Amino acid sequence: MPRFSVIVPVHKVQGYLHACLDSVLGQSYRDIEVIAVDDRSPDGCGAILDAYAARDERVRVVRLPENVGLGRARNAGMEHATGDHLFFLDSDDTLTPGALRAMADRLDETGDPDVLVFDYARTHWWGGTRRNVLARLLATEDVFTAAERPEILDLLMVVWNKVYRRDFVAREGFAFPPGYYEDTPWTFPVLLSAERIATLDRICVYYRQRRRGSILSTTSRRHFDVHEQYARVFRFVDARPALAHWRPFLHAKMGEHCLDILSKPDRLPPSDKGEFFRRTAEMFRAHRPEGVRVPAELRVLEGSYTGYVLRQRAEKAGQELGRRARQAGTATAARYARVRPAFRRPLDPDLAVYSAFSHRGVLGDPAAIHRAARELAPHIRNVWVLADEEQAAGLDPDTEYVLLDSPGYRRVTERATYFVNNVNWSGALVKRPGSVHIHTHHGTPLKYLGADLLDRPGARLGFDVPQMLRRADRWDYSLVANRHSELVWERAYPCRFTSLRSGSPRNDVLVGASQERGRAVRARLGVPDGDTVVLYAPTRRDYRRGGLVERLDLARFAADLGEGRTLVVRLHPSLAAGPARGLGLSELHRRGVLVDATDEPEVQDVLLAADVLVTDYSSVMFDYALLDRPIVVYADDWGAYRASRGTYLDIMAEAPGHVARSPWELAWLFDSGTWRDEEAARLRSAFRRRFCEFDDGRAAERVVRTLMLNEPMPERPAGPARVPAQATGVDLLTPS
Repeated sequence: MPRFSVIVPVHKVQGYLHACLDSVLGQSYRDIEVIAVDDRSPDGCGAILDAYAARDERVRVVRLPENVGLGRARNAGMEHATGDHLFFLDSDDTLTPGALRAMADRLDETGDPDVLVFDYARTHWWGGTRRNVLARLLATEDVFTAAERPEILDLLMVVWNKVYRRDFVAREGFAFPPGYYEDTPWTFPVLLSAERIATLDRICVYYRQRRRGSILSTTSRRHFDVHEQYARVFRFVDARPALAHWRPFLHAKMGEHCLDILSKPDRLPPSDKGEFFRRTAEMFRAHRPEGVRVPAELRVLEGSYTGYVLRQRAEKAGQELGRRARQAGTATAARYARVRPAFRRPLDPDLAVYSAFSHRGVLGDPAAIHRAARELAPHIRNVWVLADEEQAAGLDPDTEYVLLDSPGYRRVTERATYFVNNVNWSGALVKRPGSVHIHTHHGTPLKYLGADLLDRPGARLGFDVPQMLRRADRWDYSLVANRHSELVWERAYPCRFTSLRSGSPRNDVLVGASQERGRAVRARLGVPDGDTVVLYAPTRRDYRRGGLVERLDLARFAADLGEGRTLVVRLHPSLAAGPARGLGLSELHRRGVLVDATDEPEVQDVLLAADVLVTDYSSVMFDYALLDRPIVVYADDWGAYRASRGTYLDIMAEAPGHVARSPWELAWLFDSGTWRDEEAARLRSAFRRRFCEFDDGRAAERVVRTLMLNEPMPERPAGPARVPAQATGVDLLTPS
């Protein structure tokens, strides 16, 4: 008996069917049966299914004599299912790599619940990927009922984001009805009846968003089916007195769902909208629970269709007025910015304004300069610019800040003398004569930036290079950590700034930190005492929309590392809020397979905790080299990366350590001990000499004394600074 019966209804999807079946049959978890139901598809789907069945014994094809629709095709598949759990996958969607293994592990962990709910991401025809916005509801280790966690019913009411224990479905007699919206009378009864529900905080399905939309986005009278589907739900609840308390919830859900259909311009023929509203209102009144107050947004269903139309027109008119007001406000603000400089008060010589990573917090090089300024120049008032109050959470009480575009922001930016940022300031900020703009950058550049992007159209998506250069014209000083950076910045940003050979202020902590700090970070991350920490820090890709490319099976890599080694993963900041963590990283972290350190505010803390860095083309390698610990470059797509983005050096020829070009080669480097051999040390030494030459632990001090206190430039020792021994005391030259 297989663990999963994957039921795939098939009708007119020949363009997508290969991808769907490949995503299932190519899973590392193989204890499955695939029941493909040919719902009398008129295209080439039948031949495709025959070919798959001929070469994979796990595939069974069920052919229906006539087209019966999605719901009843699923029923036909269930009749042939023998697996422990049922999983219904639409034939134009795909499984993510490792999804079935993650499901099986979670089912084992929770003792085979009635229902396992997992996450999904919408994949758009133009290349975008967007994770389910309610993914947070899945982040629990508990097993529960819907009554204990009713918010689970706020998730999209579809069948394919869940697996179901087959004997539970058989015992309750669940089946799909005919018609549109067939998931509604399946999902509500299933979740309300389940005695044990578990969740998996992992993206397991890519939900394809077709350019012409799904069948539910077509204009048709079949949308009237939604009324009968909800009637089925109410009949189910009526037949079970123990579920009566769910009637108010279902009543509201029905009203919301029907009004949503009515509000869409492409669902119903205009001549049918009045009838649809009246049927919805009749059903809403018929099923209204006694003594329950109707939510304000649903009270329109207690009135007439004319009242509904007038309300819709008023809302649209209000939205249009708001849009015009915002446009007018933007234009007024722009005019105001152009004429107001003549009326400003003098600059405040003791006011400095800071920002980092587009106002995301007190971070990076600006934060290091801020700390040095508070110590060396206490007379200077330091003010941070933050995007919102959320960014201010956890700040020291004496850290002053203003919110972007607030009156306070305008006051300090009009009068400040010093501006410190690692990202360009807004184009609306006017540089006043006498102000000093200090640009710190993000790190040593490997990939093309600035004007060098002009001949890389794929890499400058979303970048307005001329605008970028106009903003860079405000820089007075550009901080550099090595001569390579100095040459690159002056080429990539052909503006009138002075390069300051200061070193990287954020890296002062790497030079000066004690072993205790590294151990404290390891303890905070939950790393077992004595373990070797392997940090994997990949960068984003410009040849893929969204930047995410799944280069490495993290679970397999963690297993290959073996006992006594902890894999720590830190994603690129631009990927932290996207679907990347939902594709297994969060789940592997929860299960203790690895440690997800993406949310650690300062990357330098994570570097201090690591004994070896594995990266691809991230600039973090230049920072980590300061610690004189092993670096492994994982470069399985170097050609594609270099062709799409452009690079200032050939990291294959000038690598800071050994290079792996496949997962197997990467595993071998660690298994053999080669990652820390004498050749690795030789490569690292040459890399450090070139790229760590100005970092001596005094970069922030150098910036404050030179640019804020007008003191002579502090002397800098020749060559890379000495750094503390690594946290675990691993012998770098002793093979495993």
